[in-house]
Amino acid sequence: MPSQFQAQQELTDINKSAILPTCPYRRAATLLEMVQTLAVSSYICCHKLVNVYLLVEERPLDECDSKNGNECPKNITEASQIRHGLTLLDADFFNDIKVLEIAKGAKEFNIPIIRTNRKLVASINGGLHNPSPLVFNPEWSKEQSQGKANRFNHPSASGIQRPINEEDIAFMSVLELGELIKKKQITSEELTGIFLKRLRRYNPVLESVVTYTEDLAYQQAKEADKLLSQGVHLGPLHGIPYGLKDIISVPLYKTTWGSTTFKNQVLNIEAWVYKRLKSAGAVLVAKLVTGSLAYDDIWFGGRTRNPWNIEEFSTGSSAGPAACTSAGMIPFAIGSETAGSITYPASRCGVTALRPTFGSVGRTGVMSLSESLDKLGPFCRNAADCAVILDAIRGKDPDDLSSRDIPFGDPFSVDITKLTVGYLDDADMEVVHVLESKGIKVVPFKLNYTVDSVQGILNFTMDVDMLAHFDEWQRSGKDDDYEAQDQWPVELRRARVVSAVDYLQDVEHQQECMEIGDLGLKVARLAQRARGKLIQEVKENFNVDAFIGNATDWERVCMGNLVGLPVIVVPTGFKNIPNPPPTGTRRRTTVNTGIYAPPNHDHIALALAMAYQSATNHHKQRPPIDDLGRNDTIPNPPTVPIPPRRLHM
Repeated sequence: MPSQFQAQQELTDINKSAILPTCPYRRAATLLEMVQTLAVSSYICCHKLVNVYLLVEERPLDECDSKNGNECPKNITEASQIRHGLTLLDADFFNDIKVLEIAKGAKEFNIPIIRTNRKLVASINGGLHNPSPLVFNPEWSKEQSQGKANRFNHPSASGIQRPINEEDIAFMSVLELGELIKKKQITSEELTGIFLKRLRRYNPVLESVVTYTEDLAYQQAKEADKLLSQGVHLGPLHGIPYGLKDIISVPLYKTTWGSTTFKNQVLNIEAWVYKRLKSAGAVLVAKLVTGSLAYDDIWFGGRTRNPWNIEEFSTGSSAGPAACTSAGMIPFAIGSETAGSITYPASRCGVTALRPTFGSVGRTGVMSLSESLDKLGPFCRNAADCAVILDAIRGKDPDDLSSRDIPFGDPFSVDITKLTVGYLDDADMEVVHVLESKGIKVVPFKLNYTVDSVQGILNFTMDVDMLAHFDEWQRSGKDDDYEAQDQWPVELRRARVVSAVDYLQDVEHQQECMEIGDLGLKVARLAQRARGKLIQEVKENFNVDAFIGNATDWERVCMGNLVGLPVIVVPTGFKNIPNPPPTGTRRRTTVNTGIYAPPNHDHIALALAMAYQSATNHHKQRPPIDDLGRNDTIPNPPTVPIPPRRLHM
């Protein structure tokens, strides 16, 4: 290390360059401020910083000579300026020498590596390329599930006749429509025309469609009809129209991610889930609204509304799939959830929807928020349709390391009388009583765990992962164009100061499985603290086959997504809207519940939901889009307050 004389000479040299103030102690403070902002200029080498520190230590600040008119700071001690920055990381416990070592290491080692890696893998937004080798596996068994998953033995809707009017056709289930096509009572081309007409009719009110894929739809429908004429029937989805959330890429059509920044984006990627549905004979009629960058229901074209009460918004980023399914604009849709974006809009819009076990459905070609949380799932008329759609889209995606070929049981063959089902304090008791009448053992239940930072763990996981996928978007200032400044812009700025150490301490519980070239090198480890503890405690206390509870309780949404639990949202009734018009209205607030199962036991939740819906008709009701009621009009602007924002993704 240079001597004190050498250091003093270096300070004198700097002073002569007129870059810094003349007082050496004020120069020291200025240098430290430069370190604090991580903007240490190239003309300062780290040993000069250390020497400045030593000089300050050897000569107390109150002895500073101010006769030349330069007043020294009275309270500059140690490396306080750098430490102010470290407080944002909860890491202000280092002594002065260590603080300056951190600055040196950050400049000489960390930042060059960070910039190299960023250039290598983070120059393109969306997380579609260069997926992480870190793989989250929610399976509770120590031994991984083995064997090929068998297809479900779904029932046929025998005896179905084509309704006279198109409105009744539009609200038929997938299985019923499939039977009409199979029996040639209607063609896929005709059915496609019915749903495209409804999409165009109601979209101006609901603001739920981004892109009509009309040319593609008629091409696929004609192909489905041609195959059927040749005696080829691909299954229950043969010729059935549907929609995709607009974070799922389809070649030749825009994939906007709901964002002004990307509203003209066309990705030459065929999403894996789209491939699965195409191979099953389904017909894509529209790309449906996602909240901007999969956050809530605001997008570059407006804000999606709830068909049951169009004064309300749909909430959750799978806004389009929920609203369109609810309004009979499509028979089913594919949405996604990272933290509530299936459960919230399904509950608001009164549809049946499944958030499957994490890893059930491949995500290649889908915009990524968080690789250990993102899931794709169906919005449908009923639970049986959810089972049919899950059966078509599940399986191992070779380009999605987290996807698995899970050997689900057949939900249509579950003996529900052998099940024990718990119910939470907020469970819908009608569901409990109906299932009990079916011979199911129902018991009071509480899912206990000691981890009290569940919501924070989810925020850490999601925000840091999201920022890694949209680093360029933030750095280039595109977040200034975001549709709702209180959403991702705020979240991702905060995520910028989450340290890697705290991220690993807080959010990871995953099997890390990496294969390198022909070596077949596999690395498996548990890299978790808090999330792993949560998963273990939930596993130990999940002592029933399934449980019933509120589907939109925020703590439960966070817990379920972190653990990887499947849940099916089931409509259970309706209630009056707040402050209805004096003359009355047909608008309603939907009531619903969730049926939760352990990971890999989606078939149990589906079987229970089917049992409940076999005895009720809440899921068959139609929203009053055309007839709000006598003299009922929607105030402009709406009087329904916009609720405080949450991370409904």
